[in-house]
Amino acid sequence: MNKLLEIRGLSAAYGQRPVLSDVELAVHAGGITALLGANGAGKTTTLRAICNLMVRTSGEILLAGERIDGVATEKIARLGVAHVPDGRGTFAQLTVEENLLLGAATRRDKDEIESDCERMYGYFPRLGERRAQQAGTLSGGEQQMLAVSRALMMRPRLLLLDEPSFGVAPLVVKEIFDVLRTINENDSVGILLVEQNADLALGCADHAYVLESGRIATGGPSDDIRRDEGIRRAYLGY
Repeated sequence: MNKLLEIRGLSAAYGQRPVLSDVELAVHAGGITALLGANGAGKTTTLRAICNLMVRTSGEILLAGERIDGVATEKIARLGVAHVPDGRGTFAQLTVEENLLLGAATRRDKDEIESDCERMYGYFPRLGERRAQQAGTLSGGEQQMLAVSRALMMRPRLLLLDEPSFGVAPLVVKEIFDVLRTINENDSVGILLVEQNADLALGCADHAYVLESGRIATGGPSDDIRRDEGIRRAYLGY
């Protein structure tokens, strides 16, 4: 299977403080890769480094075989990388629909944007009911739905998701993860999923890596990691 995203020997820092050291991982085209680990392990930093939102001190980041490390963040988005950060990042003063249209700002197929908005409302009917409502007045779960939908409006090749289940009710989490599986299967969108809920992530992903103190501690098929009691106890806490 072709590698959509490949990270080779990535080290990164916040100022003078090293956070990642020699990280290597891959997301295959049409695959879902989970990135697991304790708080502070470097998961969010990895996503930020992919989007050139922090200092990369060494290593290479490739998208479909082409290096994107050092490329401007906005150009990385135009190349088909959509990032849903922790905290959701919706524009609180804009309506649901305005947030979705903003997600499609880099697209040139303007005639298809409206149909994609309707597709998002099909995925998340509650957003359709609230399309004229300010995003800041939505519940936490609805804001997470909106953040995912806005990213999908880019029609990305690669979706980076940071803690999509955090602070969200279990039924809404299921709804979001069902949509992620759908777009992965139907549209072949590759997904790199950062998730604190290891059991949930391993149930969704086909491959997983575990970060510990900024380094990859282990990686492999999700089913293998899920069955390995030693890995679960040592790194995943369940």
